[in-house]
Amino acid sequence: MKHGSLFSGIGGFDLAAEWMDWENVFHCEWNPFGQRVLKHYWPNAESFDDITKTDFTKYNGTIDILSGGFPCQPYSTAGKRLGKADERHLWPHMLRAIEEVAPRFVVGENVRGLTNWNGGMVFDEVCSDLENLGYQVAPFIIPASATNAPHKRERIWFVAYSDSANSETWTQRKILGQSNRKKARRFGNVECEKKWENFPTQSPICGRNNGIPAGLDGITFSKWRNESIKAYGNAVCPQVVFEIFKSIEKFEQINERT
Repeated sequence: MKHGSLFSGIGGFDLAAEWMDWENVFHCEWNPFGQRVLKHYWPNAESFDDITKTDFTKYNGTIDILSGGFPCQPYSTAGKRLGKADERHLWPHMLRAIEEVAPRFVVGENVRGLTNWNGGMVFDEVCSDLENLGYQVAPFIIPASATNAPHKRERIWFVAYSDSANSETWTQRKILGQSNRKKARRFGNVECEKKWENFPTQSPICGRNNGIPAGLDGITFSKWRNESIKAYGNAVCPQVVFEIFKSIEKFEQINERT
């Protein structure tokens, strides 16, 4: 499987793809610190910086899975929740990249706050935009604690599939779970274990319990030290991504047998 990532950060999606033994073909990250981390661990992948200025059509039809945790600040309850008025509302650029690349699978991620911002308007738009490109969409709320992290960290995950020859298969099997978006805008939920009711159990400074390997914790140069702390905070939990990727591969294997 060939994987490309957008809003790549320090490579949470890319790390999960590596665990799957997939090929990381390209990544796109504007932050200089994130770029350094990505280029260090995946030097053979093509590196893009500003998604708003990048044309991805060279990869049209060659990528199996395109992932991206588009910026969450416009919808996070920890911020001002300016939504579409925030210059960091970059879903339209991720959508353009999806149209240019035309991958078979898309995995998008954002904070839970996106699901109820302005009555769920952006949540509905993300699903509708993907459907208009021919994708079957299955959104899920999955917390990091679902993969045994000792903190909740709930996120909305959009898992989408498009294959003109097998479009009904995704709807019928839905390996990843319950209802799709068209059923009263519901989404699947993966519950955390009761033993993780009190969060967090460790300080969020640097790596701690977010699932990213702790190699960045040893940085002492102050500028990059601060950047490493921010990067950890923005990173997706790769263990959750890994479970999603495993489900996609299982779906592919079933398709091959039928």
